[in-house]
Amino acid sequence: MKQPFGLWRHQAARLLLAAGLSLPMLCASGTAQSKNSDQYELDDSHFHLTNYIQEGTDIHDFLKMMGTKVGRVALFGIPLQQQWSYENSGDYAPTYYLQTDAPLYYYSFTDAYIAMGYRSLSREEQARFDPMITGFNPTDMYAADHIRRVLQTFPGVFSGIGEFSIHKEFVSAKVAGETASLTNPALDRILDFAAEVGLVVLIHNDMDVPFAKEGSPPAYLAQMKALLRRHPNTTIIWAHTGMGRVVRPIKNHAATLAEILGDPAFKNVFFDISWDEVAKYIIATPESTRIAADLINRFPDRFLFGTDEVAPKSQESYLKIYYEYDPLWKLLNPDAREKVRKGNYERLFDQARPKVRTWEAAHAK
Repeated sequence: MKQPFGLWRHQAARLLLAAGLSLPMLCASGTAQSKNSDQYELDDSHFHLTNYIQEGTDIHDFLKMMGTKVGRVALFGIPLQQQWSYENSGDYAPTYYLQTDAPLYYYSFTDAYIAMGYRSLSREEQARFDPMITGFNPTDMYAADHIRRVLQTFPGVFSGIGEFSIHKEFVSAKVAGETASLTNPALDRILDFAAEVGLVVLIHNDMDVPFAKEGSPPAYLAQMKALLRRHPNTTIIWAHTGMGRVVRPIKNHAATLAEILGDPAFKNVFFDISWDEVAKYIIATPESTRIAADLINRFPDRFLFGTDEVAPKSQESYLKIYYEYDPLWKLLNPDAREKVRKGNYERLFDQARPKVRTWEAAHAK
C-alpha cells in the first residue's frame, strides 16, 4: 500500500534531521546558496516587489533589472492595502497612502503572491532571493499562527518576516483597527516564534514622532530598546536606523546607535540604511556623511544596504539610492564597504535559510 505523499515527506524530513542534514532537496529550492557572489556589486536587504494596491513589477522583469549588479534581494510586498473609498476620493483611485484619507488594512494574500512569484523561477534564479512574510497584523495574537501557516503552506520559500511596521509616521494612524504598539504581547509572540524558527526580522519603527519638540527625548526609543532586550535570540534588522520621511535623525543620532551597537545585550540587532528619505540625511553635508561613515567603520558587521524601492520600472530607478550613497561608499574602508553592500546580508540570510528549512521539515503537515 502506498503511503500518502504528506506522510512520506514528514518521514523523510525526520530521517534527514536524524542524519544531521538541512534538507536542501526536500522542500523548494530556497536553500540553494547563490554562487559567485563576487561578480555582483551589492545585495539588497529591503525591497518591495508590490505597492500599496498590491500591484508591481513582474519578478522575471525584476531579475533583468538586478542584472549583474545585484546578487541577492530580500523580497517582499507591502502588508497594507490602501482602500479606495468612493466617499473620500470619488473616481480618483489612490495608489499611495498619502493620496487619500481612507484607511489602510492588512492584506494577507501578499504572502501567497510573493511565494508563487518565487516558485515560478528556476532554482538558480530562486537562489538570488530571500522572500519575507509580511501579511500579518502585529496587534493580533494570532499573527504568529499566520506566519507558521505560511511556512507550512509554502515550505522552502521564506527566510524571514518583514518589513512590517509598528510606529510609522502618517501610516500608523491610517491603519484600520487597533494601533500597533511595541508593548503589545502579540509582537512578543511574533518575535519569539521568529527566534524558534530562525527567521530574520525586518521591522520599521520610528525612533521619534514627526516634528518632535526640540530637546524632547525620542518618543519610542526606550520602548524599542526594551523590546530588543526581551528578544536576544531573534535576529532583528531595524529599518532605516529608526529614521523616517520627516522623523529626522535625533540629536546625537550616531551616538545613540553606537550605544546600542556597543551593548552586548543588543548583539542580535542590525540596522539597514535603506530609503532615499534616509539617504538625504546621511549625504546632506560632508559632515553628516563623515559621521555616518565613522559609525559604520566602527561597527562594520552591523549595517546592511537596502534600496526600499517599490515596484521599480527600470534598473536606473531601482538603483538610484545606491548611486546616491556614492559619497558614503568613498569614506568607508574596504572591509566595511564590502560588508555593508554584501557581506552582512549574506551572513545573516545564509544562517537563516538552513534553520528555517530544518524547522519546516520538522513541522511538515
